[in-house]
Amino acid sequence: MFEQDNDQIAKKAVLYRMVMPDHLCPYGLKSRWLLRHHGFEVEDHHLTTREETEAFMRRHNVETTPQTFIRGKRVGGYDELRAMFSDDETRQNGTSYWPVIVIFSTCALMAIAASAAATGLLVSGKTILWFAAFSMCVLGIQKLRDLESFSTMFLQYDLLARRWVPYAFVYPFAEAGAGVLMVAGGVFGTLAAPIALFIGGVGVASVFKAVYLEKRDLKCACVGGDSDVPLGFISLTENLVMVGMGLWMGLSWLV
Repeated sequence: MFEQDNDQIAKKAVLYRMVMPDHLCPYGLKSRWLLRHHGFEVEDHHLTTREETEAFMRRHNVETTPQTFIRGKRVGGYDELRAMFSDDETRQNGTSYWPVIVIFSTCALMAIAASAAATGLLVSGKTILWFAAFSMCVLGIQKLRDLESFSTMFLQYDLLARRWVPYAFVYPFAEAGAGVLMVAGGVFGTLAAPIALFIGGVGVASVFKAVYLEKRDLKCACVGGDSDVPLGFISLTENLVMVGMGLWMGLSWLV
């Protein structure tokens, strides 16, 4: 949107944000930090009353604050600033793998820590098992935050949910429950095996059909209904892991 050549353009921005005794706008603070982080000198104007804020919005024909201006042109609010500074094409295209990266990375570290506490080893068979189990629990929690939103997105591609809608509401409980049972191990882990095998198997078939056969461009419900994670390899991997864990737990019981 704006050229940002340090040698030719003085990097100055004008920011209007709400700073009141009973309300300090968090997006205003984030906008100021983002501008300074990118080397801008910020002329920081405080809107200190509701009346002053409403008058500002009427004058500039906007509905929200904060608002940033660069070289006399309005950039917009915090989201517009982020878009202006973003070099991440996936974010510009409305998709992001960041939620999945955060969840899997955290669960991996939790599994390593739990293994170290339980066995004295950073990596063991339990590390892999607990990583899968913790991931299933956290992903289940993400879906349960807004079950209605999750179910709506899930129904776009899941084969069983399309035939029996209640499955879209059962799935997050089954995923989180199987994860908890796997953490417990023993007979509880054995109970988790058929659940993981079933929901993972249906998931593999559903994702493979939607993405690789029908070539549909969909968002994945794996981290909840408000997710920007694209349906594809990550979703397929999540379900394959559940299938693998189900087989592992089942075989462990047989031997």
